[in-house]
Amino acid sequence: MKISAILRLSGMLVATAMLCTGAPGLVPQAKAASEIKIVVNRQGITSVDIARRVAFLRLQRTGGNLGEKAREQLIEESLKYQEALRIGAVPSKAEIDASYKRFASSNNLSVQQLNGVLNQAGVTPKHFKDFIRVQMSWPRVVQALGGAAGGTMSTQELVSKMLERGNDKPSTTEYILQQVIFVVPSNKRSNSALNARKREADQLRGRYPGCDNAASAITGLRDVTLRNLGRIMQPQLPTAWKPLIEKTEAGGTTSTRITDRGVEFIVICSAKTVSDDMAAELVFRAENSDEGESEAAKEHLAKLRERAVIANR
Repeated sequence: MKISAILRLSGMLVATAMLCTGAPGLVPQAKAASEIKIVVNRQGITSVDIARRVAFLRLQRTGGNLGEKAREQLIEESLKYQEALRIGAVPSKAEIDASYKRFASSNNLSVQQLNGVLNQAGVTPKHFKDFIRVQMSWPRVVQALGGAAGGTMSTQELVSKMLERGNDKPSTTEYILQQVIFVVPSNKRSNSALNARKREADQLRGRYPGCDNAASAITGLRDVTLRNLGRIMQPQLPTAWKPLIEKTEAGGTTSTRITDRGVEFIVICSAKTVSDDMAAELVFRAENSDEGESEAAKEHLAKLRERAVIANR
């Protein structure tokens, strides 16, 4: 399942959340006695796993034989996860939890609300986090193979490939950014502490003197960190910050966000349109990242499947 599938799920989660709030029980729970139905290299896939994946596919409004699609996805994900384990490419629990939290936030849900939606749909938070784990692991495996989308091509080769297609060299926006963090230690994290730090951050935003004088602006402020992020192209912008940065004019600051570190905002020191080879490479990779797995990734997965012992029960 690709990024596009997750994005399609986003809107449906909000709609499902409204349904679940208004009429509990509208979406059937996946309830069944747990039996091992598939074994992939001694790793069992149970009837409950399959039922939860069917519920997940239903939440995405996937058509066709959902049972067969669920079984196929879970077999493939087992192979990917086992390979990620073998080479040490599995993300930490903290990384998975952070991704889950970002997904909830991007859908205007709290983590508790997302938990409720997934439970009500019969998916469960654990099943979705297991899915996230594989989605985060496999690109790291592919990267280790040197087979990510365009990963084996040099910048010049990528640009040449685009020009061969008859496309002009694409342009993008180049940002120079600063990040201001009002730190809130985890052992002092409370709503009152975060709200107090947010007020401080908003006050600084209102009088921010520009990037050249930023260091003097934070002098004397308690637990405030200034980071010069340097040159960042639009396709490289972090997902959580991207819409805020794109709607902020050069010289301005984004609105504040509460993060794992505390309260933060981004300063747009400058923003200009560029069309150099680096920009072309980034745009090319971004546009092609969701067209499907690279040939190297497909071949490696095929080899894993060929060597695997898969038993259906």
